[in-house]
Amino acid sequence: MPLNRRNFLGRTAVTGAGVALAGAVGTVPAEAASSGAESSGRRKKRYSFTVMGTTDLHGHVFNWDYFTDAEFDDKAHNDVGLAKISTLVDQVRAEKGRRNTLLIDAGDTIQGTQLSYYYAKVDPITGANGPVHPMARAMNAIGYDAAALGNHEFNYGIPTLRKFEEQCDFPLLGANALDAKSLKPAFRPYVIKKVCTPSGRDVRVAVLGLTNPGIAIWDKANVQGKMVFPGLEEQAAKWVPRLRSLGADVVIVSAHSGSSGTSSYGDQLPHIENAAALVAEQVPGIDAILVGHAHTEIPEYRVVNKKTGKQVVLSEPLKWGQRLTLFDFDLVWDRGAWQVESVSAKVLNSNTVAEDRKITRLLSAEHRKVVAYVNQVIGTSTAAMGAAEAPFKDTPVIDFINHVQAETVRAALAGTAYAKLPVLSQASCFSRTAGVPAGKVTIREVAGLYPFENTLEARLLTGAQLRAYLEFSARYYVRTPAGAPVDPAKLTNADAIPDYNYDAVSGLSYEIDIAKAPGSRIMNLSFDGKPLDDSAEFVLAVNNYRASGGGNFPHVAGAKQLWANSDEIRNTIIGWVKARGTVDVGRFASVDWKLTRDGVPVF
Repeated sequence: MPLNRRNFLGRTAVTGAGVALAGAVGTVPAEAASSGAESSGRRKKRYSFTVMGTTDLHGHVFNWDYFTDAEFDDKAHNDVGLAKISTLVDQVRAEKGRRNTLLIDAGDTIQGTQLSYYYAKVDPITGANGPVHPMARAMNAIGYDAAALGNHEFNYGIPTLRKFEEQCDFPLLGANALDAKSLKPAFRPYVIKKVCTPSGRDVRVAVLGLTNPGIAIWDKANVQGKMVFPGLEEQAAKWVPRLRSLGADVVIVSAHSGSSGTSSYGDQLPHIENAAALVAEQVPGIDAILVGHAHTEIPEYRVVNKKTGKQVVLSEPLKWGQRLTLFDFDLVWDRGAWQVESVSAKVLNSNTVAEDRKITRLLSAEHRKVVAYVNQVIGTSTAAMGAAEAPFKDTPVIDFINHVQAETVRAALAGTAYAKLPVLSQASCFSRTAGVPAGKVTIREVAGLYPFENTLEARLLTGAQLRAYLEFSARYYVRTPAGAPVDPAKLTNADAIPDYNYDAVSGLSYEIDIAKAPGSRIMNLSFDGKPLDDSAEFVLAVNNYRASGGGNFPHVAGAKQLWANSDEIRNTIIGWVKARGTVDVGRFASVDWKLTRDGVPVF
C-alpha cells in the first residue's frame, strides 16, 4: 500500500490496554497455588508464572537449510525453526498451565532464509491478494503475545513490515522507533498482558519493546526521513515509569540489542548498539530483559541497577530458534499489590524435541514451493568454488562476487563523468560453507554466497583512503609472530570481528603482514603493477551496509555516492549467471592479496 502519514503510523496508537490470556484454565500447578509464611495470622498469597522468549528467528520455520537443501546441522548439532520451538512451548504450557505463561520475541523475524525472502520478493505479501507471511502464520499458530522489532525487519522496506504487522495476531513493539516528523512512536511501544491468578487480582505484565538504533545506518535507504531511532536507555527511562504508573506489576523489556555495551558503527551514532545491560543498570523498575541481536547464548545474566540496587535478570536464547528462554517469576501479594519476589532464567535446547507437526503441516505447501524455487538450475560453472578458506586466502568465490559487482558498477557508470576511473570492489565471506559446484548451478548455490539483503553502490575514494580502509579491514587477523605456528582456525576474528566485517578488495594487489601490529599491516600495495598513488581516484563497488557505515570502516560512509541500485546483490549475481549461462572461473580468479610475515607468505 502507498506510504503516507495515515497508514505509516497506522495502528500505532499508544494504549495501555492489555488482553487477558486465552486458553482453558485447566489444573493450577502447585507453584501457582497460594502458599507462604504466616503474616498477622494470615498466609500471604503467592503466584508463579513463566515468560518464554525467542529472538533472531530470521525466517526459520523448519529445521531446514535452504542453501544446502538438507536438514539443518552444525558442529554442535543444533536444530532450528519455529516448528521445534512450538514443541518446547507446548511442553512448558502443559507443565505450567497455559494461563500461567506468556510467549514473546526480541526481533529479527522476517529476514534470513530463502523462505522469508520468497515471500518478501518472489511472491510478496504486499502484492494484490498476496499470501500471509509464513512467519506470521507460524507465530500466530504457536500463540505469541508480543514481539519487538529487529533491525532486519526493515530490510524489505516499511510497506512489507507494515503488511507483516497487519498479518500478526500479536503486536510488534518498538518504543524507540519514532516517526521522523512527529517524533511519536511509529509502532506500539508496549503491551500490558493480564495473567489470571487462582485467587486475587490478576497480574499485570508489561512488555516494552526496544529496537536497535543502528537501523538508521544499516537501512538508511528505507528509513531516512521517515523514522528515527533514539537510544534504548533514554526511551526505557521514559516508558518504564509510565508502565508502572499504569499499574504494571511486572515489567519486561524485549530488546533487540546485545548486552556488551559496544557498537559496530563506532561513533557514527550517539546511541549504543548493544545496550541491554546498560538499560538494566541505568533504568529502575525493570524486572527482566529478553536480549536479542548479538546471536549469542546467555541463559542467565544478572545486572544490578545502580539506582535501586536490585538485580535485573537478562537472558538471550540462541538464534534461529535453537533455544527457548524461560523467565520464571515468583510473586507475593504484599501491601495490596503483587510484588516480584524472585526471577530466574534458563534456556531449553530445541534439538531435544521433534518438530511440531501442526506447524510443519500448516506451512508444508510454502516449504515445497520455496525448495522448488531455490533448486532451479540457472547456469553452469567451469570449476568448483568454495568459501572454506576465503577468510584467509584470496579465493575464486570472493573474486566472483567482486567481478560481478565491479562489472555491474562499470556498466552503470558508462557515459558518465566517472566512466574512465578504475572500478574496485569489496566483498566479504558471509558463510564459510557456501560454494558453487562445477557443472550445473542452482539459485540456492548462488544465493548462498550472499545471504544478506545488501544492495550495491558506487563510492568515490582516493588511494590514501583505500589504504586506510584496507588497514582497518586487516585488524581481523590475530597477530602472529614470524616463525610461530599458524592455525587457520585461530588466525581470524581478532577482537571478535565477524567474518562479514573483513573485506577483500579486488583490483588492487597487496600483502597483509600479520606479524605486525594492526594499523601497519598493508604492504606492497599497488594498482596496475605500480605503487598505489595516494592522490589517485577510484570507484569502489560496495554494499549499502558498508557504505552506510556498517562495520565503521573509514572514509566510505562520507565518500561521494556515484550510483546506487535498489536490487539485492544476491539478485544481481543470480541475474548475471542467468544472462551469461556459464561462470568461467578462469576469467576472474587470481591471487591479488595474501597473508605474509616479514615478507614470507603464510600459505
